[in-house]
Amino acid sequence: MSAPAIRKVVDYVEDTFAEGGREAGAPLRMAACAAVISNPWAGRFVEDLQPGILAHARVLGDVLVPRLVALMGGADGIEAYGKAAVVGERGEVEHAAGLIHTLHFGNAFRSGAGGDAYLPFTNKRAGLGTAVTVPMTHKSESRKGARSHFLTVEFHVPDAPAADEIVVAIGAASGGRPHQRIGDRFLDMKAMGVDQAGRPLKETA
Repeated sequence: MSAPAIRKVVDYVEDTFAEGGREAGAPLRMAACAAVISNPWAGRFVEDLQPGILAHARVLGDVLVPRLVALMGGADGIEAYGKAAVVGERGEVEHAAGLIHTLHFGNAFRSGAGGDAYLPFTNKRAGLGTAVTVPMTHKSESRKGARSHFLTVEFHVPDAPAADEIVVAIGAASGGRPHQRIGDRFLDMKAMGVDQAGRPLKETA
């Protein structure tokens, strides 16, 4: 299968300088990059999606990751990240999922961002101008419970996805929410004496 036919690449950037009526200690940058591509499976049921995934996913990573990392001023400027895909009406949600839920795509982003954590995601089917919603969490597995970095960057592409297109996006944030003060999952677990599934913590010798 041929490499993706990219119609356009879109960048979105926002910088937050104040929140809750107070200046942020440091501006929070959230950014996203999205590629609008032809859906290689549009209008037909394809049993084996793997050839298309292999032909598209890594190429998309090669296009989007350096672009987003540059918007963030380098990997050190990224603390949180996530991904999303939106398929047009002639496609399946499975098509959107296939392009982002593969290590050929995710590992390219983790490597470029200097992260090792699972990438939160959305994948859906929708029409022109729909919201592309990228949920984010801390890029480091050891800080996955940091609620300060539970963030969402959202934007839209007015003319995408067309019925036979897919929008594939990645997002990043430079830090946590300004003035974050709701605590941390790990602190909750310690205070409650349970793990994240509600099981009692085992005492260590």
